[in-house]
Amino acid sequence: MKQILAIALMLAFVSARAQDQFPDFEKKTFIRNGDTLLYRILYPLNYHKGKKYPVILFLHGSGERGNDNTAQLVHGGKLFADSAVRQKYPAIVIFPQCPSGTSWVGYKSKQDSTGKRMIALEDGTPIQRSLELTKLLMDSISGSNRVDKHRLYIGGLSMGGFGTFDMLQRFPSYFAAAFPICGGGRPEDATKYAKQLPLWIFHGGADDVVNPDWSRNMVAALKQAGADIKYTEYPGVKHNSWDNAFAEPGLLPWLMSQSRK
Repeated sequence: MKQILAIALMLAFVSARAQDQFPDFEKKTFIRNGDTLLYRILYPLNYHKGKKYPVILFLHGSGERGNDNTAQLVHGGKLFADSAVRQKYPAIVIFPQCPSGTSWVGYKSKQDSTGKRMIALEDGTPIQRSLELTKLLMDSISGSNRVDKHRLYIGGLSMGGFGTFDMLQRFPSYFAAAFPICGGGRPEDATKYAKQLPLWIFHGGADDVVNPDWSRNMVAALKQAGADIKYTEYPGVKHNSWDNAFAEPGLLPWLMSQSRK
């Protein structure tokens, strides 16, 4: 009987790993003051606890919200889980999951004169709890002696791109570099972090979900504020510009070369 039970448990374990396309990303839970944030964390190959590593935080889009602690890896998980990438760019990679019905950033949705949905960001909006928990999680992880505190990076796509800009304006001196994809922010906030870190912004020129003007306006404001900024727009590409961004051969070399003074 014990042998049968052991075999059953082993088969269940194998089945669970087979369903999870990214088993190297460990499933974790962060709890603070009764609130829970689910996240996945990937450690470098040949991880050594006595060595300091950079941390890459990635914020997913609205379609990956939930409580399965898996969906957030749909876009981007493959890039960071690639063994060649992990070998060449050793880092601790974190993918938190925003619960259903919530968002990384506070916004109001309205319609224009044609009935098209528009997103409006307002000044003074309180930080969303999921983003606040993510920052507390980063504080907890970066507080250990295994993290290079001068090399904390952030990126995100769509809703996560908006969350990236929101995180930067709230904590302008925290990250060493950022790469928002098909997102946006408030141009009025650009002066808060323009000279604090370099950015590489991506957007599809034919994006019909998040208008590329969101990124274009941020790029213009950041340039005017003296930012070290790169902007890549993909002509004819719609909302899935993250596919192009993740395929950029220069993205990880650029990101991992950045360090706060």
